[in-house]
Amino acid sequence: MITLLYTHEFRMRTISISAILLFIFNVLFCFPHFDGFPSGDGVVRGKVTTKNEGETVPFINIVVDGTRIGAFSDAAGNFKISNVPGGNNTLVVKGMGFEVSRIDFSLDEGEEIELDIEVEYRGIDLEEIVVTSSPTARGFRYQPDNVYLGEELQKRAEISFGEMLDGEPGIAMRSMGPTPSRPVIRGLDGDRILILQNGERMGDVSETSAGHAISLDPLSANRVEVVRGPASLLYGSSAIGGVINLMTADIPDGWDQGGSGVVSAQGASNNNMGAGFGRYTWGAESWAASGRFGYRKSGDVRSPEGVIPSTYMNNYDGSLGFGFKNGNTNGGFNFGMGSNTYGIPEELDDPYESAEVRIRQRFMQGRMNFSVSDFFDRAQLRIHGSRFVQQEIEIEIEDGEVEENLEIEFDKLNVSSTLTLQHRPVGIFDRGAFGLSLYGRLMEVSGDDAFTPNEERYNIGVFTFQEVPLTTRIRLQVGGRLDFLRATALPNDFSGMNESRDAFVYSGSVGMNYRPAGTIEVGGQLARSHRYPMLEELFAHGPHLCAGLYEIGNVNLDDEIGYGTDLFARWGNGVLKAEVAGFWNYFTNYIIMQPTGETDAGSGLTVVEYQGDRARLYGGEASVSWNVTGGLRTVMSVDYVNGRRTGSESHYLPFMPPFRFSGTAEYDFGSGWIGSRVRAISAQNLVAPDEEATEGYVLLGINAGYRLNSSGQHIIILRVENLLNTNYRDHLTRIEERNFPMPGRNFNLAYRWFF
Repeated sequence: MITLLYTHEFRMRTISISAILLFIFNVLFCFPHFDGFPSGDGVVRGKVTTKNEGETVPFINIVVDGTRIGAFSDAAGNFKISNVPGGNNTLVVKGMGFEVSRIDFSLDEGEEIELDIEVEYRGIDLEEIVVTSSPTARGFRYQPDNVYLGEELQKRAEISFGEMLDGEPGIAMRSMGPTPSRPVIRGLDGDRILILQNGERMGDVSETSAGHAISLDPLSANRVEVVRGPASLLYGSSAIGGVINLMTADIPDGWDQGGSGVVSAQGASNNNMGAGFGRYTWGAESWAASGRFGYRKSGDVRSPEGVIPSTYMNNYDGSLGFGFKNGNTNGGFNFGMGSNTYGIPEELDDPYESAEVRIRQRFMQGRMNFSVSDFFDRAQLRIHGSRFVQQEIEIEIEDGEVEENLEIEFDKLNVSSTLTLQHRPVGIFDRGAFGLSLYGRLMEVSGDDAFTPNEERYNIGVFTFQEVPLTTRIRLQVGGRLDFLRATALPNDFSGMNESRDAFVYSGSVGMNYRPAGTIEVGGQLARSHRYPMLEELFAHGPHLCAGLYEIGNVNLDDEIGYGTDLFARWGNGVLKAEVAGFWNYFTNYIIMQPTGETDAGSGLTVVEYQGDRARLYGGEASVSWNVTGGLRTVMSVDYVNGRRTGSESHYLPFMPPFRFSGTAEYDFGSGWIGSRVRAISAQNLVAPDEEATEGYVLLGINAGYRLNSSGQHIIILRVENLLNTNYRDHLTRIEERNFPMPGRNFNLAYRWFF
């Protein structure tokens, strides 16, 4: 987890955020407490900076004590107060996150003096800031985002991140069994949604097929950030639809001296799942070491109609990490590994034939943060390297003998690194950033059913992210990115081709954040995003066991270019909180996995082909949270997506989530909580040609938790999912027999001990 709450760097990043929040706070609450308008014509001017660091503090409240005479500092920290009465006076400086400062001064009538002010940072809770949205972590939002951490994340613990986030506003789940479930954002999935681990690309192949799993176990994450909408500006190709950043504590950051850790256990009834996890960190004054290990095993999932075969899994992963801090420098590194074996439903009515995926992964991560006193005063370097091997095995039982055939093997070397340089405010610009990102991978594809060539891919990108405070309430964001990408198809048993394809593309965005009052925030963004076609989309021609499809690629596909807009508004007063968001995206070459209506004679699999066409998607989300009384809280949300081709064809796009409603009620009585959830999903009849429609359904669940002591160190959580054992099918399931039902009633019990 990249958590900078207690570090010097994060403290500095929060200074301007604190000041902005203070401005809103003081407009509403501070000025009315002052009385009188003393006469006078003196002037006090100066600059507000932080003590020790010398960082400018914009938009902080400065008032002559006992009067209403005052001002806010501007974007550069400068202020000017006119009509100051002569004599002995005191300036009172108040800022959210800063100690109150009182500066005595004397002023003759009509005199103008210069008085610089230093304030001391005190610290505020900024856990809700989604650092994935901004390299400067300023806290201003230009598109919808969410963060899940702490107890909220523990309540959602599932076997996969797809199941964990399914049902959140704008987030659905692509499913081919519980293990490879992957999040879908606003109808976009696969390679259009970028899954990060601590800010860098993970190196697995989960984006390429519905049967491929995310390589990180959910118990390993202690913070999950979601950005809904294009984020190509900061992350390049594959962030055309959104970003999900899975953050861990593998590299210690912000530690206390001595030992600390967490131990957890989890079990579920539907698939006889059991899981255990532990992390321990030892911290000294200037360094810390951390280790974690997790194990999870489950059997086949049961539906109201019986067992869904080949939905079992067996997974373990672990990591060892080291962190340090030395003056203005901090960072660390870690080494990790993992193994995952899980089944893929292939022939649901044939007990003598099944498919299995076996994954092995080794990875290394590193991070360095620097702070200096130059124009570029902060820097961060991140790196993630991995080797990922995935085998897809077909298992047949004949005359009591088990025969295994290696159909496909993916062997992937992956390196991802980002250097971000933050600069001080200059001219009309507030704190901003310039960045350089490097990405490289080598993919070898082998096996009896290898259906693509090998691939070598390199990407170099440069970007800038800038914010312009127009007023104390309105702020603009502008940014651009240039990427050069080279992808080379290399020979293997499938193909002898050796061809390169270059792309030089740009992405950009313009956004606005408007805060008319302390309870309201409005934001919007216009963005141009880019995605390079996947290896399968270009070259595939053959059966893909894990997908349960016969895939046909198209070497003539152009890069996918998206133009989109996001708008959102948030309002909250402590009792009620509401958010509404809308989006509209237009793609000049949307790559579609289109069913052909044919079946391959050799494999018996449904044939799909990749096509490029113009397309548009629009929709939105809305949610309302109400703290009814005491610990009773209710939340209601809806979301909707409409996607269709607008070029050579005029059909609906395949695999679009239907309209959904979710409602929760929870009562927290201090030592624990109890609640319920209802989800209503409508029928999906707006389908692509040769895509089956699905019926609507309603799911009911309950949850309860108990904190064993006042500090909340021991937590027990019980969830009951699909309480009524409803027989239904999710429209985004990719199991070949589309009418096969989803999981039935499930009891999930989890325990966590923090020490």
